[in-house]
Amino acid sequence: METKHMRFIKGVAIGGIAMLTVACSDSDDDHDAKADNHGTATHAEKASHAVTHADHWAYDGDGAPHAWGVIKEEYAICGNGMQQSPIDISTVTIGPLSKIEFKYRSTPLELVNNGYTIKANYHTGSYITMGGKRYDLLQLHFHAPAEHTIGGKRYDMVAHLIHKAADGQLGVIGVMFKVGDKNKEIEKLWANMPTESDQTNTVKNMRINALDLLPADLTYFNYAGSSTTPPCSEGVNWMVMATPVSISAKQVKQFTDLFPASVRPVKPLNGRVVRTSN
Repeated sequence: METKHMRFIKGVAIGGIAMLTVACSDSDDDHDAKADNHGTATHAEKASHAVTHADHWAYDGDGAPHAWGVIKEEYAICGNGMQQSPIDISTVTIGPLSKIEFKYRSTPLELVNNGYTIKANYHTGSYITMGGKRYDLLQLHFHAPAEHTIGGKRYDMVAHLIHKAADGQLGVIGVMFKVGDKNKEIEKLWANMPTESDQTNTVKNMRINALDLLPADLTYFNYAGSSTTPPCSEGVNWMVMATPVSISAKQVKQFTDLFPASVRPVKPLNGRVVRTSN
C-alpha cells in the first residue's frame, strides 16, 4: 500500500486509485459536501413537477440550481445531464497526465459585474496547451466558496479561468483560494471591481496577468464535466488545481458582500474518472 501526498492532500493509493481527504479551512464544516448533496434528488423531483415563475436562473428563490433544468428548454441538461459540474473530487486515478503549458500575457484590466459574479475579460493572445491541444483564454471569474469540493471539503473561493479551443471545446482551470495572507492580485481586482449589476469598469494604464493567480505547484485534477451555470453545456475539459493560493478573509468578504450566493451544489460523478499525475 502506497500513501499519496500532495501537500494539503492525504490519499491512500490502491492499484492506482487514491482516496482523498483534505483540510481546507477552519470554516469547512459550514460547507461540507453533505450539505451540498442534501435534498438534491428531492429538489430535482420537485422542480420537474413544479411550475416555476422564474424568468432567469439564480442561486436562490424560484430560479435556484434545483430548478435550472426546467426554467428554459435550452437548460434541460442542467437537470438531466450525466456529466455535470461541479463534483466532489474524492477518488482519483493516478497516472500519466499531460502537463499544462501556460502562455499567458498581461491584458488591460476590464472588470464586469454581471449580477452573478465579477468577471475579468481577457484580450486575445493568451492560451494554454494541454495534451497538444490549444485553448485560448477568454475570461476569468469567481465563486465563493469554491464550487468543487475535494475529499468532501470546500475552499473559501475559486477562480475559474475559461478557455476555448478552435473546435469549440471549453477548457476551464479552477484555482482554489484558502483564507490566509492577503492576495496581491485579488487586491488589484477588488480595488476596481464594479459594485452595481451590469456595470463594466475599464481601468486605464492597469494590466493583469492570470499567471499571477496560479499556485506554484501546478498539479491538477482532470475530468470531463460541464459549465457550472446555465445552459450547463457538457464536454468541458476541467483542470482543477490541487494546491490552493492564499486570500485574506477580508478579501473573501468583499466578494460575498456583493454576491452572497454564487455556488452550484456538487453533482453525481456518474462513473466518470478523475485523473491526476504522480
